[in-house]
Amino acid sequence: MTQTPIRPDFAIIADWIRPQSRVLDLGCGDGTLLGHLANTKQVSGYGIEIDDHHIPECIRAGINVIQMNLDEGLSEFDDDSFDYIVLSLTLQAVRYPDRLLSEMLRVGTTGIVTFPNFGHWRARFDLLRGHMPVTRSLPHKWYDTPNLHLCTLQDFEGLCETLDIHIEARRAVDHVHQSSLGLRLLPNLLGEIALYRFGRT
Repeated sequence: MTQTPIRPDFAIIADWIRPQSRVLDLGCGDGTLLGHLANTKQVSGYGIEIDDHHIPECIRAGINVIQMNLDEGLSEFDDDSFDYIVLSLTLQAVRYPDRLLSEMLRVGTTGIVTFPNFGHWRARFDLLRGHMPVTRSLPHKWYDTPNLHLCTLQDFEGLCETLDIHIEARRAVDHVHQSSLGLRLLPNLLGEIALYRFGRT
């Protein structure tokens, strides 16, 4: 049976997850990633979502979903409850990203995070022109953005060092989540989206 294609970033995340793992997807949206992982890798787990519109979509798709605000932490979950905690394109929208990263590694063994790179050359060019960036991966105007804490790859890696988080893998991709030699050589300048897999030191 042919599998329905998924977003390229979800495909990268799926490659990082072992079959039959326990996964917690933070900000799971309509549950597409968890559904794909359940169908292709027999994972089990839960999605966390705050948007009222996505909850029924998850339920219809057979996804175990809990409506929660990530800014309130993950106190509902015990230590080491999951193998992987995924936070896809949501880190920049939470109020306390440092606390959430620590919570991810409290309740799970491995964290996977993706976020738009504020260090991309288009963002830098807009800043040089005196404007807040509007790019393909950061499409919102400054007054209408859900993003609270934009960062670069170097910023994220500096935070991981501060929190004693060990980075296991990194990918920098363009807006369609493809890589290239240039992206591998100059990820903080050319990468539009960053993907990281990390664990405890």
